Amino acid sequence: MMNISTRGRYATRIMVLMAREPEQARTKFEIAEAEGITPAYVQQLMMALRLAGLVHSLRGRSGGFVLARTPDTITVAHVLNAVEGEVMPAPCRVGGLCDRLESCPTHPLWQQASELLQGLFSSTTIAALGAAAPLPTAGADSQEPAEQPERLEGCQKAAN
Repeated sequence: MMNISTRGRYATRIMVLMAREPEQARTKFEIAEAEGITPAYVQQLMMALRLAGLVHSLRGRSGGFVLARTPDTITVAHVLNAVEGEVMPAPCRVGGLCDRLESCPTHPLWQQASELLQGLFSSTTIAALGAAAPLPTAGADSQEPAEQPERLEGCQKAAN
């Protein structure tokens, strides 16, 4: 099974978190606490996102990280490309990585799957994900189920 790496998943979640309040600077410690990961891991992800021009880092007393662009202009594809490169189901999408490209009966399938994934990731903004995702609630340990967000078109809830 093809998986998006934890880097890609956490970077996307962090960007959605930031999209909810795009002008608010967040420290790596605040982000780490909100996402349940270490500040050092947040720092690694934020540096990749900064190098890709998706976030700015601010110094000083009210420093931290802020989005470099409006959330409706940042797609999941931008985030994934920044932290792990292009997501593809098979390496034959890139020429030269497979010596069977010309004779492979499954190449069109992998090509189509790659195009569908890229289309989904390129058309889904972090603003849309932020609007669709449930907000964290105080007392997350409570036994009451969280309200489920509306599904994005084309998305299905993953089984745990």
